[in-house]
Amino acid sequence: MNISIGNDHAGPEYKKAIVAMLEAKGHQITNYGTDSFDAVDYPDLAHPVAKDVEEGKADFGIVICGSGNGIAMTVNKHQKARAALCWMKEIAALARLHNDANVISIPARYTSVPQAVEMVETFLNTEFEGGRHQNRVNKIACQ
Repeated sequence: MNISIGNDHAGPEYKKAIVAMLEAKGHQITNYGTDSFDAVDYPDLAHPVAKDVEEGKADFGIVICGSGNGIAMTVNKHQKARAALCWMKEIAALARLHNDANVISIPARYTSVPQAVEMVETFLNTEFEGGRHQNRVNKIACQ
């Protein structure tokens, strides 16, 4: 899979662990995140991830910031991106099963690195259920 990742200053350690896991599994990673703990603006890192997903350059996106909220809000401004704020693997699974989320948003200040890696694995390994959920997903994007 092709996966784009972006993170602000709250997430370099998370990104490093997630990218290591993904590369070990043979995935191709496009990294828009920072490796520094110096403050950066999360929209500058979220928009490129969302654009890659929107244009089909990435199968999935991963975004990381302190709360996971601002970066998810930014991604969700893109019509074909559906970012889900996840704080446990069960939420990550439901985001894929029921919402066909294509971007996972991780709150670095409220999850551990191992928990984040587990959420990403769950997210990527869970298929959209479709069926009754498809009609709802079709109504998410603005007309």
